[in-house]
Amino acid sequence: MPRKAQLFKKPKFKVRHRNRCSICGRPRAYIRRFGLCRICFRRLASEGKIPGVRKASW
Repeated sequence: MPRKAQLFKKPKFKVRHRNRCSICGRPRAYIRRFGLCRICFRRLASEGKIPGVRKASW
């Protein structure tokens, strides 16, 4: 877990939980299916490290 994510205290209420990227800890643009933010997802997908994901072309 990144340092940034570890710095945040446990929320007092469960509804305040914020999904964070498992790599960089970014809270915005989170993709639930992969547990990543859009930036990390794009980087890993372009490197071919996420199975079954490829760039769309039509």
